[in-house]
Parts: sequence; C-alpha cells; structure tokens
Amino acid sequence: MSEAVAVNPRVKGVQDQGGAVRSGEELKIPAVDAWLKAQVSGLQGQPEVTQFSGGASNWTYRLKYPNADYILRRPPAGTKAKGAHDMGREFRVQSALKPVYPVVPNMVGHCSDESLIGSEFYVMERIAGIIPRKNMPRGLNLDQATTRQLCTNVLDKLVDLHKVDVKATGLESLGKGSGYCRRQIEGWSDRYTKAKTWNVPSYSHVIAWLKEHIPEDVASCVIHNDWRFDNVVLAEDDPTRVIGVLDWEMATLGDPLMDLGNSLAYWVHADDSKFLMSTRRQPTHLPGMLRREEVVEYYLDRMKLKPDNWVFYEVYGLFRLAAIVQQIYYRYHHKQTRNPAFKNFWILANYLDWRCKGMIKRSGI
Repeated sequence: MSEAVAVNPRVKGVQDQGGAVRSGEELKIPAVDAWLKAQVSGLQGQPEVTQFSGGASNWTYRLKYPNADYILRRPPAGTKAKGAHDMGREFRVQSALKPVYPVVPNMVGHCSDESLIGSEFYVMERIAGIIPRKNMPRGLNLDQATTRQLCTNVLDKLVDLHKVDVKATGLESLGKGSGYCRRQIEGWSDRYTKAKTWNVPSYSHVIAWLKEHIPEDVASCVIHNDWRFDNVVLAEDDPTRVIGVLDWEMATLGDPLMDLGNSLAYWVHADDSKFLMSTRRQPTHLPGMLRREEVVEYYLDRMKLKPDNWVFYEVYGLFRLAAIVQQIYYRYHHKQTRNPAFKNFWILANYLDWRCKGMIKRSGI
C-alpha cells in the first residue's frame, strides 16, 4: 500500500454500514431469526437489522447479532422479469465459486419457502470492509498512484474470474452453450420492449444495429454480469486490496468481453458531461483511475484478446443498462416500489439512447 494512503484516526466508520430500513420493505424479523437459528448453532440474541441503499434491484439487509454478522438478500416486491431475482441460483453460484475464487462471501443458507417472509431469500456472512460507492469514505485519502493501483487490482479480480476453470466449479450447466452474444441482444431487446413506458424511446435504431453486428463468442467463462466498484469490498488496512466480490445475481457462463462492456457502462470520468456525472455511482472520476479506453487496453492485454469490433460490446453495455434502468422504472411507474431514487430513471433511459446512437455514429460501422 502506498505511504500516501491515510485514514484519519479520529474518523470512524469507513467500513460500509447499513441504514434505516425503507418504509414498505421491512423484514419479518421473528421469522428470519427463527429460521437462522435453525441453520446456525449457537446464534445468540436478536439481530439489529439495517438496510443497504446502494442496490437498485434486490433488497439487501444486514443482520447484526451479538456473536455474528450476516447479510440477507431477497427479491423486490412487484413484477419481475422471468429468471430475474433467483435467490436460489445466486446462492448456488457463490457456493460453487467459493473454493476456487476466494473473494466470494461464505454462504449460510437459502430459504425457498416464500411464506416465511413473502419471498425466497438467502443469508451469507458479511465481509467487513470498505465498499467504494459514489465516493470513497470520508477520511480515506488516496494519492493518484494508489488510486491507480486500486483500479488495476479491481480489474485484475475480473480477469481472475474470467480465467477460473469452469470444470473446477461444477458450474458447466450454468450457461446455454455457444451463441451467448446473440442471446443477450435478443433477450435484453425483449425485456426492454416489455418494460417500455410512454416516456422512453423505442431503441429501435440501437437494437437493429446491435443485431446486425453480433460477433461470435470469443470464449465461454464465468462472468459476473454486474462488475462495478460498489460490488467489491476493500480491506480496511489496505484499501487497494479486494477482499470480497458481491452481487452474483446475474452471474453465468458467457463471453468475457460482454462482461467488460457491461462494466464500462458505469464508468464515468471527471470530464464527462454534467448529466453523465450526475449518474455516477462509483469513484471512477478520481485522479489515477484509468479512463474507459485504458480499461479496455489493460483488460485485453491481460486476457490476450483482440476483438474486431470493440464498439459493439460498449454499445451493448449501455443498452443493457438502459433495459435494467427501465425495468426498475417500470416497477416505480406502476407503483410496485416506493423508492424515490427510481423516480427519474426514465430520463436516464432517454439519455442512454442518445449516447448509444452517438457511439454508433462515431464508429462509422
């Protein structure tokens, strides 16, 4: 760790903490507590329950017992896309990956009985550390060289995941074989169309361009499908070291370049437009962070890959983000969630359409 890293000794709470549970999203604590104590021997007392606000999909809670610290994940209320929010799948993927990819959290148990709290859920051990959200925690100061080291360490963990031996995980049946790129374009196009509301564009031009330029899969490996800084946990004593990777809901077997394209959709520079800066949810604006083009160069070099048309993957990532945003906004629009953070997601869906079209035009392809 660089000597310029400093954590003010008078500043506490750099570890990621939960907040108050949102109205309408309360847990049935007695039911969860009884279930957990049947899974874990020696669990003492009652849990202190808080909720994390960083996610826009599944609801995530911290259950802090006197002698244990857990995370509970459950689906949101309301209409869900087919195959989405599958807690059992997310639990099984992490259980299988843990032996060969140690930064996965330790799983505690999965409950498929929806009558218990109104949905299925799973519980895992909490990894205590720093989650780099929109900004680094107050009191944590990284110089430019250390920030760059953090950035490359996070990318290295993505590379490590993409190099995992699938046979060693027992997850060979997780994917559907070749044709991953085509399935993604067709699938996200369908999901966007079904979630469309009156105030967002059709994305017809973007979808047509993507379908026309679908490449062959470059490889098939375990991909995370939601790789962002706010899904990693950093060591408190060395905030460049990744000790956890979270949110495996969309993990599957697929093309690694599609995974990188997804990640770049969230990558915002300090000199990007004011609107794009307003959407930033991770600290990629800090001096020392690689720029988008540097991320691609670094990753491709580590993976020894040379795609014919990188623009396809970047446009795909932005379109997929638009579909995710719109699915979330659809729930808000139809009053299936009260989270005010989703109120203006329709504006972002419009912006992403404009950005995709601009990228396609500039590519000349």
